[in-house]
Amino acid sequence: MIKLKTAEEIKILRVGGKHLAAILAELKKMVKAGITTNELNDEAMKMLASYGDTASFLNYQPRGVMVPYRHALCVSVNEEVVHGIPSGRKLKEGDVVTLDLGLNHQGLFLDSAVTTTCPELVEGRLVIKPELEKLITITRDALHAGVAAIKKGAYTGDIGHAIEGYAFKNGYGLVEGLGGHGVGHKVHEDPEVPNSGVPRTGDKLLPGMVIAIEPMFTLGTGQVKCLADHYTYITTDGSLSAHWEHTIYINDKGEGEILTK
Repeated sequence: MIKLKTAEEIKILRVGGKHLAAILAELKKMVKAGITTNELNDEAMKMLASYGDTASFLNYQPRGVMVPYRHALCVSVNEEVVHGIPSGRKLKEGDVVTLDLGLNHQGLFLDSAVTTTCPELVEGRLVIKPELEKLITITRDALHAGVAAIKKGAYTGDIGHAIEGYAFKNGYGLVEGLGGHGVGHKVHEDPEVPNSGVPRTGDKLLPGMVIAIEPMFTLGTGQVKCLADHYTYITTDGSLSAHWEHTIYINDKGEGEILTK
């Protein structure tokens, strides 16, 4: 059941969204060779506390999963597409790293993710391989294309159609079976927001809805599998992946407003 948010709730979500954006921006700066995934998680916890917010992923237990998630932050590296568990892994030069964080601000939830890389030292200079930079950039642009598809009378299928167009146009694998969702009163709510779709199909986007849009592209196929930890999804062919996410408010004009920037 889709639950619309009140004007007062949107005010609260706007503040929480700014907190989340600021935290992810600082965590992104910390991504470099030698830092561990646990250190990134610990810093996320500290910054959440500094804002008086809490981690919405910590101890969250999705339906059908036997164990709760024990961390604030998801850190997915290379072939890990989403929900990578901080484990003390030390990042290396050339790693592709996605940081996915959920935040609870005054009882309301937001969700956002960014992908970056650990630069490589080549002939005395820190550089990012062009193919990795392109993957990350195109996946981010696909997110914004999905947001731009939100107009009066639009449906979730319009968002998915815009996103998949970016993947196919650039020759990337499109991860299906995983996607966006409603958010706000809970970590995950209706509707589902797929990364592929047919225009004017799915759920109609109504003013007051709050959704998370999150494209996931790979350098190989879009096929993924879940590891035995019950959370981490990896590409079945071992290809590198990128994932971006924003929490979006459908305003009174029927347009999408990014809350997590």
